[in-house]
Amino acid sequence: MSISRVLKSVLISGAALLAATSAWADGIGASLLTQQHPFYIELADAMKAEAAEKKVSLEVSIANQDLSKQLADVEDFIVKGVDVIVISPVDSQGVLPAIMKAQKAGIKVLTVDVPAKGIDVTSYIGTDNYAGGVKAGELMSKVLGGEGKVAIIDYPTVQSVVARVEGFKKALEKSPKIEIVAQQTGITRAEALAVAQNMLQAHPDITGIFGFGDDAALAAAVAVKSQGLQDKVKVIGFDGMEEARNAVDSDPVMVGVIQQFPGEMGKQAVDTAIKVMNGEDVPAEQPIEPGVYTGK
Repeated sequence: MSISRVLKSVLISGAALLAATSAWADGIGASLLTQQHPFYIELADAMKAEAAEKKVSLEVSIANQDLSKQLADVEDFIVKGVDVIVISPVDSQGVLPAIMKAQKAGIKVLTVDVPAKGIDVTSYIGTDNYAGGVKAGELMSKVLGGEGKVAIIDYPTVQSVVARVEGFKKALEKSPKIEIVAQQTGITRAEALAVAQNMLQAHPDITGIFGFGDDAALAAAVAVKSQGLQDKVKVIGFDGMEEARNAVDSDPVMVGVIQQFPGEMGKQAVDTAIKVMNGEDVPAEQPIEPGVYTGK
């Protein structure tokens, strides 16, 4: 065999080997919203465990609710040439430039927990937040006996929360004697506490508060008790982490939480990324049905 044929054979064999292994070469880059909340700690742990089980490379960056940090992290993943990027957006619209840049570079993008707004990604894996909001509204109507005045602690730049609030309001339309009298943003627990205190002072006839997440609901419960309204105001949260479930078990103010399953979400995100890396088709949306926790 001539030298040229030998070289050609080697090149073909190398190309075949590269093609067979390239799907796993650079793996998954994940930009997660925070690690200051048990929900995201559980989600990240599930992703890491599943990646280790399936022997795929996974690098996790934490945005700490800072959009500029998230954009920089995604840029870093693009430069590194990962195969798939998983994002839980800090801002559902603000993250669009990063997603567009990744897609232009040929990198598939998945969103987990929080969807992006205004752009199509390969798949969204997360709680059916609208359905969860409906369940929260139905529970609020039930505990208030179909009448009362309700306040909402919101996080309007996150599309998953927008869906929760929309579902909550839709469910309350069936209870015309329930009026939403206040809706304010309180992202952190400290902010939610201040917002809840302000709303209770401005509307002393409030009988129910819906917190977009566990931190907001737990803060609202503190505000209710600090103003001596524990026999009057009921609080419902969303996430269903252990601290919130324990509060529902022991605190009459916390009447329930809509329960998400972050462990399942994280595992499914990694499994979906692997399918994408292998060239398989995946559903554009993969909703996970939330539960309702009202105590043991």
